[in-house]
Amino acid sequence: MKQPCGVILAGGLASRMGGGDKGLLPLGSKTLLGHVIDRLEPQVKDLALNANGDPARFAALGLPVVADSIEGYAGPLAGVLAGLDWAADQGAETIVTAAADTPFFPADLVPRLLMAAEGMQHPLVLAATPDPERGRARHPTFGLWPVALRDDLRAALQDGVRKVVLWTDRHGGREALFPVAGFDPFFNVNTPEDLKRAEGLL
Repeated sequence: MKQPCGVILAGGLASRMGGGDKGLLPLGSKTLLGHVIDRLEPQVKDLALNANGDPARFAALGLPVVADSIEGYAGPLAGVLAGLDWAADQGAETIVTAAADTPFFPADLVPRLLMAAEGMQHPLVLAATPDPERGRARHPTFGLWPVALRDDLRAALQDGVRKVVLWTDRHGGREALFPVAGFDPFFNVNTPEDLKRAEGLL
């Protein structure tokens, strides 16, 4: 399998942070997005940012910015579709997505997702961590997605599908289980309190 392209999902509304771009909030000497880029870039072939609105606000990052093609903030699946369409133009077979507000995700995200996808006709894998109550918790903004299914995803979104796992389960999606040591590496910054916690974890 060719090395995947990377897509950072930054298309959310950040309502619990008072709106705006969570990814541009400072965390230590960088922004949240800066931490995410530094973790994902070495693991992928090319990197793009999925965000809506004026792309000029991300100009300093030097990344292509791809907007949702589905109207009305349709959630992470719309960002995945935007990333798949961009990756198709790059000649890529797969993308790996990461959320813009999750600065500590594993540095071996991509190899573990690829390993879990071995033997699949259409590689489709979500990251998961052990969960004492539910057995495991899926992290639907972190996944490996096949360009070959982008038209199927487009049709599902046009039919009103918004929940990631509804679509991935339909296609026999798998999970890659990541260990939790000390804290969940997929901890994401949703509130000002979360940002304080992230500063403490740096």
